[in-house]
Amino acid sequence: MKMTEIKVLVEGGKASAGAPLGPALGPLGVNIGDVVAQINEKTKSYAGMKVPVIVEVDAGTKTFEISVGSPPTSALIKKEIGLDKGSSNPKAEIKGNISMEQVKKVTEMKIEKLASYKMKSAAKEVIGVCNSMGITVEGKPARQVIKEIDEGKFDEQLKD
Repeated sequence: MKMTEIKVLVEGGKASAGAPLGPALGPLGVNIGDVVAQINEKTKSYAGMKVPVIVEVDAGTKTFEISVGSPPTSALIKKEIGLDKGSSNPKAEIKGNISMEQVKKVTEMKIEKLASYKMKSAAKEVIGVCNSMGITVEGKPARQVIKEIDEGKFDEQLKD
């Protein structure tokens, strides 16, 4: 039983039977329409971003499994606040601000890929990325917000 692995980068929710998927899947005998539909369903929350996708095909049974990677945390943050790029000098230049609700949304999208598995510590990782991009959280510097998280200020929002 031979598994074939196809790795592609697709725009969230917009995979198609054309290149790069169609030509790679065609010879394997799987239903390309089904594969594309499942990829689009699994990636629709990443609309407007490139998402890494792995399609594993069992050539014997013509079954497939789709794994969706996650865009970089910085890309999710930029999309969330409508920013084209972060600051080239985050200590001196503030490029934007993100709300705790938006931090939570990004954290929920990334939590499986982060080192932390608890919501509060994962949110602090996301806030650290904001800090390196010159983005304040709730209008405050990242260090201050992380301190407030540790003090329990956002416990209600960041429940596990």
